[in-house]
Amino acid sequence: MRKVAIIGVGQSHFVRSYPGSIRELVFEGFKEAVTDARITAGDIDASVVCSAPEYDKQRSPAGILAEYLGLNPQPTFYVETLCSSSSTGLRLAYSLVAAGLHDVVAVLGFQKMSEITSAESQERMGRGADIQWESPFGTMMPAYYAMYAQAHMKRYGTKPEDLAAIRVKAATYGQINERAVYRKAVTAEMFTDPENMMSNPVAEPLRVGDCCANADGSSCLIVASEERVKSFSGKPIWILGLGAATAPVNLAGRDEFEGLSVAKQAAGQAYKMAGIGPKEIDVAEVHDCFTIAEMMAYENLGFANPGEGKELIQGKETYKEGSIPVNVDGGLLSKGHPIGATGGSQIRTIVLQLRGEAGDMQVKDPEIGLIHNIGGVGLYGNVTILGKNS
Repeated sequence: MRKVAIIGVGQSHFVRSYPGSIRELVFEGFKEAVTDARITAGDIDASVVCSAPEYDKQRSPAGILAEYLGLNPQPTFYVETLCSSSSTGLRLAYSLVAAGLHDVVAVLGFQKMSEITSAESQERMGRGADIQWESPFGTMMPAYYAMYAQAHMKRYGTKPEDLAAIRVKAATYGQINERAVYRKAVTAEMFTDPENMMSNPVAEPLRVGDCCANADGSSCLIVASEERVKSFSGKPIWILGLGAATAPVNLAGRDEFEGLSVAKQAAGQAYKMAGIGPKEIDVAEVHDCFTIAEMMAYENLGFANPGEGKELIQGKETYKEGSIPVNVDGGLLSKGHPIGATGGSQIRTIVLQLRGEAGDMQVKDPEIGLIHNIGGVGLYGNVTILGKNS
């Protein structure tokens, strides 16, 4: 198969309520990506559009967006794996290019969650579970992850203050990320102050500060074959490894609650494909929809042994200067979570890191980066490994 690189990345600002249409929102990320790649819409052979359709008022948004962006008559594909949609989109784009079907593919992720109310959004998130056996009983995303947090605490002695430390780190970098929704400092003391919103309970043991928030946003990745890279880009970032896995939708069908099996399986596949192990990763983006999700990611990806993720965060090893920097763009906890755009945003961050273009968030001399993107409550898992060299 042909080697495949990312030659352009783009992202809109993530905001609580975007005033324009989904066309305009997606154009923001697209424009930045094609400018970054130094190409035009005419150079793109195909597009992959990624979102969670239950939040979209527009049916089949891929067709509308391809028309608006000048991507007709090239084929367009629509991909949905809940919160991991745009990293699944990258997997599809990689496959199309590596197989020789297309040379240049755009991966467009978006979500305009403000089109529906918060109550409607929660109801739709609940539908990510089995609508016959689980969601009718009122299960919501915070409650699901709270179950994992309780199990992790019971088995490994993880404490609420360990989770709070993850949010403090996220806010440290969210303050310097101009694309993030939340750019205010967070301290550990906020989690123990009953007068502070951060300490308000959501689902035991998770508090407001442990949860990410909805957002509107878009992301775009331009993927190209090695042959086209030579004519377009002087700064390609190569796709070295891809892993993907699924788990039973019903939690009754799972036998582990201290971690996500999909993350372990996808990571193993990606490491094998790239020919490396966890110690070779210089910088990572993980799916921190809740603080416990980042804690589990440390362990599921092999950055820490099971139960020892708390030592990484308490020792500040996942800060920019640490041994394994994680989410130094603020993560979902600071950026917000526009479902279909999230994976693309994570990938964009790692591309910028590997190019040395991450500004104040830049890690020192990274060569290899990893992206961990989860759909639903560990229903889908994608792990992507990128490198400066092919």
